[in-house]
Amino acid sequence: MAAGIGAHDALTGAWAPAVTDARTARRARLAGTAGALAAAMLIAGIAAGDDRAWAGWLIASFGVLTVGLAGLTFMAIQYVTGAQWAVALRRIPEAMTAAIPVGGIAVLALVLIRPGPYPWTHELHGHGGSLAFKAVWLSWPFLLARGIASVAVWTAFARALVSNSRRQDADGDAAYTRRNIRLSVATLIVLALSLSLASFDWIMSLEPEWYSTIFGVYQFAGLFSSGLALIVLLAVWLRRGPLAGVVSDEHLHDLGKLLFAFCTFWMYIWFSQYMLIWYANLPEETSYFAVRTRGIWEPLFLLNMLLNWAIPFAVLLGRSPKRRPEILSKAALVVLAGRCLDLYLMVAPPIAARTPSAPPLGTWELVSLVSLAGATAWIIWRSLSGAPLVPTRDPGLARSLHYHS
Repeated sequence: MAAGIGAHDALTGAWAPAVTDARTARRARLAGTAGALAAAMLIAGIAAGDDRAWAGWLIASFGVLTVGLAGLTFMAIQYVTGAQWAVALRRIPEAMTAAIPVGGIAVLALVLIRPGPYPWTHELHGHGGSLAFKAVWLSWPFLLARGIASVAVWTAFARALVSNSRRQDADGDAAYTRRNIRLSVATLIVLALSLSLASFDWIMSLEPEWYSTIFGVYQFAGLFSSGLALIVLLAVWLRRGPLAGVVSDEHLHDLGKLLFAFCTFWMYIWFSQYMLIWYANLPEETSYFAVRTRGIWEPLFLLNMLLNWAIPFAVLLGRSPKRRPEILSKAALVVLAGRCLDLYLMVAPPIAARTPSAPPLGTWELVSLVSLAGATAWIIWRSLSGAPLVPTRDPGLARSLHYHS
């Protein structure tokens, strides 16, 4: 162990700093300020009736929300599977869950205040029972109620898991771990159902005449691969400072394996969705890809696959790159860039189709990216600075500190 920390020190809580150094605080405040200013610009654009500003707000808020859901998913999976290797890293996904209420409220505000750019607020097209069902399912009060319920449940699960973890720091009672295992089982079941519905409601309904039965799984794949990428970046950053001697090459290796696996899973789901629609060649299904494989969208469509799968797959294929922080962090940055592009390709084309003279990439898209990055950085820093970075009394911490993959 480096930096003078042993298992005894960690377990007794003698070594458990939070992220409170002045330099990091200044950077976090700068990121938060930039995110707030960008959000204010988007609000002004929305108030002026600009649909591209509306799309930018949806991308940024949904992106922040999925950062939180990725942290919740990672934490729940670790509890359910009994994977003690990640105990030393747990404060990172816990910090990410703080983004759930912020992103969720931002999405709901868009639906509540200005749902106009959603086509279903005007008219729906379909056939027979399909049209009748869509009219009921996409009715504004029902959709808003589902959204409120989903965000409330996600926030409740996240706060319960984090609260139990931090209470355990005080007395080391293993009952908190057992309680979180039971909560995590319920979390994963509820999240699987509610995330699919939220994806349909907030993203897929931008093109209500199109549908995909695996769109929810596709959202999960992108959410979790990008969440793993963010965990990698935070782990690499923190091990240069307060988590030196805690986050080892073994931890990075396992994070790298997970990132490699879920980038490939994303590609598998992407191909499954595309191939089945291409093969069936039904007009109500092919419309989604027909728009995204023409004109300026085509190179972005291809770049999406490169960033989300091809590049990280090639970089992380061997064992050595997964254990080298400088390489692993670069691969993670590529995946995060791919996630932003993926969200953009889900939201922007149907909005841009209404204003064909507007460029598909410009000021509003840059402002959206700044808002997403700034809000995420600020939220995570606030959470990391509010609690010890190591769950000092967790029964699995000693095994995690001496873990070998």
